[in-house]
Amino acid sequence: MNRKVALIIGLQAFLIIVLFWVLVFYGKDEYDSYNQAQEEEVATPNRVNQVKGATVVTLSKDGQKQSDIQIVSLAGSQHQKTLNTLGNVISIDTLIELRTRYLNAKANANIARASLANSKQDYQRMQALNKDDRNVSDHVMLAAQAAFKSDQAKVQAAETEASNLNDTMRQTWGEAFANEASREPASPSLQSLLQHKEVLLLITLPVDSNVKTGETISVVPTGAQTKAINAKLVAASPQTDSTIQGRTYYFRAPAENLRTGMRVSVEMKDSANSKASDGVTVPASAVVWYAGKPWVYKKQSEESFIRLPINTNNEINGGWFNRSEQLAAGDNLVVNGAQLLLSEEFKYQIKNENQD
Repeated sequence: MNRKVALIIGLQAFLIIVLFWVLVFYGKDEYDSYNQAQEEEVATPNRVNQVKGATVVTLSKDGQKQSDIQIVSLAGSQHQKTLNTLGNVISIDTLIELRTRYLNAKANANIARASLANSKQDYQRMQALNKDDRNVSDHVMLAAQAAFKSDQAKVQAAETEASNLNDTMRQTWGEAFANEASREPASPSLQSLLQHKEVLLLITLPVDSNVKTGETISVVPTGAQTKAINAKLVAASPQTDSTIQGRTYYFRAPAENLRTGMRVSVEMKDSANSKASDGVTVPASAVVWYAGKPWVYKKQSEESFIRLPINTNNEINGGWFNRSEQLAAGDNLVVNGAQLLLSEEFKYQIKNENQD
């Protein structure tokens, strides 16, 4: 009996040993794969770092070559601040009407003045004859006097009407156009407007703007893809634009591509900031957009790139002018592959699922 128990115990021990080695044999591959994955995870370098609040991406030279990373060196540039505003091509119908009425009033005044000269002479002659032994009756003298006073009243009325119309033009169109419209014959500049060779623009500029007579601006019909049109300042305007707050000015421009009632976009140099600013021009190809903002990657060393924000308010020469302590002439920017660097940056910010 004891031999049987010993034999059974021996067989059980043998089976246990065999099963153990079977498990070791079949589990070895999974164990090796697990160790290899652990080693690779530990060996994977972190290519993204934060340096003084800025993001730095590290990429080897081989990685840069494979990704076709291309660099350009920034050149220094200058930029003068410009003003962008709006304006309208306005009708001069009311100016023409006021000019016509004014000239008619002046003509009537001249006619009345000529009649007054005759009636004055008649009255003086009748008065002299009446005093000379009443060679003419008092009734004839009084009739001549009435005609004389009537012509005086006509002259005064016509001159008053002309003066009022001139004041209306001055209030409505300003001193410069009131003087232009009151001349006969019309000046060449007014003729250009009357013959529609030129049009009149009402442009609204900031309150602190300072423009000089003869200064030019560039205008483009709103929404149109046409070449900019040069418009020359005429004078300040008493009219206002109800849609824009600011000081209004009259500009004149060729009528070829402009029509009455058109809205125009305006660009002009800011005379309040006449000094040009020093900076750099960032190429459009270097810009990547993230979170609704523009960024560029500047090369810091052979294998590191830093992401920096830029300003896209001042477009110039196929890029954007920037004044920044972070960007200067001679800095190297990524102009091809910046989107890849952005993707690389955020890939390494995603947590490993096995670490959750």
